Amino acid sequence: MSFQTEYHFELPRGYVDKEGNLHKRGVMRLATAADEILPMRDIRVQENQKYLSVLILARVVTKLGNLHTVDASVIENLFTADLAYLQDFYQHINQSEPPKYKFICSQCGQENEVDLL
Repeated sequence: MSFQTEYHFELPRGYVDKEGNLHKRGVMRLATAADEILPMRDIRVQENQKYLSVLILARVVTKLGNLHTVDASVIENLFTADLAYLQDFYQHINQSEPPKYKFICSQCGQENEVDLL
């Protein structure tokens, strides 16, 4: 059984870099506890809690178009529709149901399903 940790996405509008190139397709990985805890130490988050999502997204968006890195500056300069899209996408992939294991009972032949976590 394979466990998916990276998810491809396409931004509704796209990020426009300094050279005017448009970047729409990217990859987001599942968040770790550190991704949600460590940004809390950042002074920008302490001054404005809404900045937390910018720092979290900068940690979990691993690819965006042809950019070499995705950092807080990139996330800050997204169009609001794209920021909202990534926030929703983050919630969707990180708060899904736990993985399930399907099996057939060797005694009765009935298919069963259990949570792996």
